[in-house]
Amino acid sequence: SCSTVLKTLHFITRPLSDEEGNFSLAYIITIHKELEMFVKLLRAIYMPQNIYCVHIDEKSPRDYKTAVQNIVNCFENIFISSKREHVVYAGFSRLQADINCMRDLVNSKVQWNYVINLCGQDYPLKTNKEIIQYMKSKWNGKNITPGIVQPLHVKHRTQVSYREYIHSGVPYVYPAKIRKAKPPHNLTIYFGSAYYILTKDFVEFTLSDARAKALLEWSRDTYSPDEHYWVTLNRLPG
Repeated sequence: SCSTVLKTLHFITRPLSDEEGNFSLAYIITIHKELEMFVKLLRAIYMPQNIYCVHIDEKSPRDYKTAVQNIVNCFENIFISSKREHVVYAGFSRLQADINCMRDLVNSKVQWNYVINLCGQDYPLKTNKEIIQYMKSKWNGKNITPGIVQPLHVKHRTQVSYREYIHSGVPYVYPAKIRKAKPPHNLTIYFGSAYYILTKDFVEFTLSDARAKALLEWSRDTYSPDEHYWVTLNRLPG
């Protein structure tokens, strides 16, 4: 039962300070295995003033999906992504999973300030209060999506077209012998981490701006597009 979940797992049920209560974070958590690890992560980052979108890999076992849904049902501010992807490692589906959650989050009633994306094997080293104080002090109104101009040794990731294949039931991406066109809008491709902390304004921009949409389409057949998409858009002037 939900009351048992809340009590035995010791979920925090009220803001621990006024500062935290007035500063909501959004989380995107992409998971596909290890239910116990997901619960430990969720318990560590859970605050009632925050909002959480959980993306479950569509190819995960049915009993795993059911178990996650049962936990999520106990909380008003946690939900399963309305659109789920068959996630392929280093494929476009990993980026699309985040974007699916972003669309849900911008339509939520919670007025969140930043979104943080995690995978099911992550675990926080800081408290909720430490995270928001860090965001306020150093990154107020800015994104954390570090990167550099795309180095030579990873240029192949965006210079040729990649396709998804399945071998012995395992999906993977592999380069095709097709050279890609140059990036749209003469964009300079930057390369960095797939993990980020983004402002709500920036998220709304990426979901609506013509350049962001064009880059997304262009990235569909690249290798691990989540490692260039956010950092490239973040480097746009203005």
